[in-house]
Amino acid sequence: MKKTQQPYIWTFLLLGIALLLSIAIGSVFISPLDVWRTLIGQSVNVTFNTILWDIRLPRTVLVALVGSALAGSGAAYQGLFRNPLADPYLIGVASGAGLGAVLAMSIHWPYSMLGLISIPAMAFVASLVTVFLVYLFARVGSSVPNTNLILAGVAISSFAGALTSFLMLRSTGELRRALSWLLGGVSLTGWSSVLTLVPYLAIGLTVLVLSGHALNLLQFGDDQAFQMGLDTRRAKLIIIVAASLVTAAAVSFAGIIGFIGLIVPHVVRIFWGADYRRIIPLSILGGASALLLADVLARVVLAPQELPVGIVTALAGAPFFLWVLRRAKSLGHW
Repeated sequence: MKKTQQPYIWTFLLLGIALLLSIAIGSVFISPLDVWRTLIGQSVNVTFNTILWDIRLPRTVLVALVGSALAGSGAAYQGLFRNPLADPYLIGVASGAGLGAVLAMSIHWPYSMLGLISIPAMAFVASLVTVFLVYLFARVGSSVPNTNLILAGVAISSFAGALTSFLMLRSTGELRRALSWLLGGVSLTGWSSVLTLVPYLAIGLTVLVLSGHALNLLQFGDDQAFQMGLDTRRAKLIIIVAASLVTAAAVSFAGIIGFIGLIVPHVVRIFWGADYRRIIPLSILGGASALLLADVLARVVLAPQELPVGIVTALAGAPFFLWVLRRAKSLGHW
């Protein structure tokens, strides 16, 4: 076994375990053997077939895709801004998506499929509008300084958050629904949600994986990266658009889920180094595993009641991040 292959083998093994747990565990437990029989079409249990193919499997795939998007974009943002505190929500994507979702809920759409789809659709559009506004305000001439981008993101995020709070106060009937979405969780199940999400993530994550070399060069600073032959303005624009695209798509279907995009790239960097050609794909795989395991915990902690997965990731992620901060301080570097 080559040393360069070991990280991928371990990451795929963890992902396989997370996928199995997500499929098997729920209000009705399905043993691994029954899962296998159902997947290959040899199960005669109609209940297991219905639960697996119509509920568990699409939910599992959707959660894995969302985790991949958040961790992959988080790794890209950390490399782009050369900031270990950067995450997918740094430039206001989450706040914009939250505003769009709450706006859709305040219109009182009917609880039909069209009404339910309107929530992620509005969140997605609002996310992209937010990214456009942040980029527009941060731009200075032909360049977009990182500091300006972060400051513009904070300002737009605060403004969007204030509007979201105002709409929630005005729409008392939809307050619980809005809070549930903002706390994170997969509210839409079924293969249609998965098929809607896949094209955006396929494009965005592929671009991020291919941007690993550019992110490595950007670690030396814009001037030196430019001297090495990198078109820094073009590279940064491509990475921002791709990372924001996958983040917006993920938030649109799963709400605001913190810490996945912050912690997973840190773990990958600690164990397997700082080469972004490796960090991005490993973060994508690790993010899927992390969110799947968090989703399993969200289902079983207060069973039969289900916690929003955003609460689980916050409760688990905050102490872990504090440990990362302490470790970095003791080592004297990130």
